[in-house]
Amino acid sequence: MVRIYNTLTRQKETFKPLEEGKVKMYVCGPTVYNYIHIGNARPAIAFDTVRRYLEYKGYEVDYVSNFTDVDDKLIKASRELGESVPEIAERFIEAFFHDTGALNVKRATAHPRVMDHMDDIIKFIGILIDKGHAYESGGDVYFKTRSFDEYGKLSHQSINDLKVGARIEAGEKKKDPLDFALWKQAKPNEIKWEAPWGEGRPGWHIECSVMAREHLGDTIDIHAGGQDLTFPHHENEIAQSECMTDATFANYWMHNGYINIDNTKMSKSLGNFILVHDIIKEINPNVLRFFMISVHYRNPINYNRELVEAARAGLERIQGSYAQAKERLGSAVGTEADGKVMEIIHKNIETFEAHMDDDFNTANAISTWHDLTTELNKYLRYNTTNHAVLNAFIGAFEKYGEVLGVVLEKEEVLLDEEIEKLIEERNAARKNKDFARADEIRDELKAEGIVLEDTKEGVRFRRG
Repeated sequence: MVRIYNTLTRQKETFKPLEEGKVKMYVCGPTVYNYIHIGNARPAIAFDTVRRYLEYKGYEVDYVSNFTDVDDKLIKASRELGESVPEIAERFIEAFFHDTGALNVKRATAHPRVMDHMDDIIKFIGILIDKGHAYESGGDVYFKTRSFDEYGKLSHQSINDLKVGARIEAGEKKKDPLDFALWKQAKPNEIKWEAPWGEGRPGWHIECSVMAREHLGDTIDIHAGGQDLTFPHHENEIAQSECMTDATFANYWMHNGYINIDNTKMSKSLGNFILVHDIIKEINPNVLRFFMISVHYRNPINYNRELVEAARAGLERIQGSYAQAKERLGSAVGTEADGKVMEIIHKNIETFEAHMDDDFNTANAISTWHDLTTELNKYLRYNTTNHAVLNAFIGAFEKYGEVLGVVLEKEEVLLDEEIEKLIEERNAARKNKDFARADEIRDELKAEGIVLEDTKEGVRFRRG
């Protein structure tokens, strides 16, 4: 029985989907104006793992994750790069699929884009206006926050407390500082769409409400995203959705914790902003995923090389034992299993599932996997091994790998620093006139898709 920590109620609840055997799940995706950073990667990995476990439990998961392909950041990037907003969005959507694919994140059932739902957004806003929950003001449209009596229920804030810090920014035409934009009037040379209130584009919050409803219905089982989205984004989603449909928007709200870099909050201004596109050139993405799930999704995670290295060592221990077990199958004898060992394996699987049932506690699940690895290593020290026992170990490892999205076959991928060492060795070999070794290194790198280039500054490489 799966229990989920629900941000809405601040407690763990037994998961009961709307429809037996099926789950409707919506996860807020990225704004595609650049490569995703490590903070974007965490919810992608965390909620992919949630999806995998629900599917392991037998649920059919309708998993929807959006792309915000038009907003202020994209418009700014368009001006700076001299490209259209759709061109920029398309490029970074492809980059997203490349980077998350490397992290073994399964593609969503649907990846809706804002631009493809503009008619739905305009219709949704029109209904909110007709019901008295929104108003037009000088070409903009705002949601009347005070028209929703339960505003603040997700972030557990009183609307009166919110009022204290609220203000109307320059250029805004709203009646109440707490109101938020549903539609923004177009500025000169901006991308825009026709609407009853004039040319413009949608506000950020309305997008997810509309796309979730169009793909999953008025009420969904799970809505998930980063902790930073709880307020105001998700709070505003609830308000506008429930005012429009008169139905509960989502029954379970899940939020993953923040990422720190060397114990410091990640921030562009601090220069510790790390893109996944860059990380996976140096760190095996399978190791990065294993590192990410080594901490419970709701807890903050501290990224540094020492901790990543510890995760790599732990993963390689699991992979090494798995490889040995498969290798020993060839020399295994007999099919009658050792009852005591089989009981250990069965109990380990039960413990693994119990941890995952408890709000998807991957940290404890991985500890359980390490325990099973220890038991496998003990068993492999026997003079003879049994087919049934080895297959039971291998089956458990593969089960855990599939649930956690971890690849068990060890990938031999050369990292940038390893390539540089080989280039240095090749240079030294050429200097010593050991051309055979130099050619051998060149061929080795070529086989790995590494192309060497001679420049005035020395030998450089690129991945072919």
